[in-house]
Amino acid sequence: MPILSSNPMWEAFGLRALPYALYGGADTGECVTTVERVGDEGSADDWHREWTATADRVAAIGEECERREHWVSMREAYFRAATYYRVSYLPLFGSPVDERLKEAFADEERIFLRAAEWSTPAIEAVEIPFEGATVPGYFVHTDWTERPRPTVIHTDGYDANIQEMYFAHGPAATRRGYNCLLFDGPGQGRNLIQDALHMRPDWETVVKAVVDYALTRPEVDAQKLVLAGWSFGGFLAARAAAFEKRIAALIADPGQWDQRENLKVLPVDPAVVADIEHADAALFEPFEQWLRSPKADPMLRWKVIQRGMWVHGAKNLWELAKEMARFEISPVAGEIACPTLLTAAEGDPVAAGAQTLYDALRCKKTLVRFTEAEGSGGHCEGLARGLYHQRVFDWLDETLG
Repeated sequence: MPILSSNPMWEAFGLRALPYALYGGADTGECVTTVERVGDEGSADDWHREWTATADRVAAIGEECERREHWVSMREAYFRAATYYRVSYLPLFGSPVDERLKEAFADEERIFLRAAEWSTPAIEAVEIPFEGATVPGYFVHTDWTERPRPTVIHTDGYDANIQEMYFAHGPAATRRGYNCLLFDGPGQGRNLIQDALHMRPDWETVVKAVVDYALTRPEVDAQKLVLAGWSFGGFLAARAAAFEKRIAALIADPGQWDQRENLKVLPVDPAVVADIEHADAALFEPFEQWLRSPKADPMLRWKVIQRGMWVHGAKNLWELAKEMARFEISPVAGEIACPTLLTAAEGDPVAAGAQTLYDALRCKKTLVRFTEAEGSGGHCEGLARGLYHQRVFDWLDETLG
């Protein structure tokens, strides 16, 4: 049964806000009433307008609380507003970047940073040096001291950013005594929206720069550095862990295998997929034309055309397929040396390769399955963040001693 809307796209996007009520990133009633105003038959324009209206209204509450020096109420309102600005622009994904998306992202970042100034534990905006420039991050402190602590470095996937990752991971980590370093790499957040930097398969180069930075901080215990990734970040983090030997543990939510495997769903001969690099681009044109037509499932169009091509900088479906085939972990999975936890949630198609990766690992390993019966099915255990954090952090506590 749908929770917010019988429209699959609005249900999926609305559930990108609702679970964060657990950690102060949303309020249930605000999400419900906003989706109701959009309606099941609402358009992308309707969605953006109504979520922006809710974000503006909640941000105004924060401004009034700030004026009257109600600092906790101000912070809570600003955090919720940041989430609503982000959710407002999800259906606007694509290249060229919609100006409304740019504006909403700027509002999201601005209002989040305003809340972060008054956050306890402290949320510190950082710029991490990378290839002559910087990538953005947040260092979330467990306390106000510089005592070295276990620290979790989190990487996200296709369509999240460091603001969303804060609510998904930050409070759960700091409550248990872990610092949390969140970062957006190429193809994510500001790097994609403002700087047009696209996703890259050699994620180990990005993680190396982030680990280099983390180890300059006195708050970080160099012997208890954890790398974690969620959604597509579960693949990226695992790939990076095969090269990065300074991490003490790896969490991949969910575990994944070579992305070429996912291309088998394309309506082309499997032999074409096997040799995608030398395929005829014309073989992909009929399916791409269908995806762009009103006949196609809107969510599939969004995932492939609006999100996939944009994130990877692909001009057509063939270019996207070729690029996806470059994301491989099979040649290096056996090089992952640290204790590793993989998740696999029932009903999450992204987790299809979790068992394959688990079987390929030679390190100390754990595979944690989440089920629909316990309310934790679906992509990245989205509606069961508390259960996810309990299992993952209990494992981490025991693993790091």
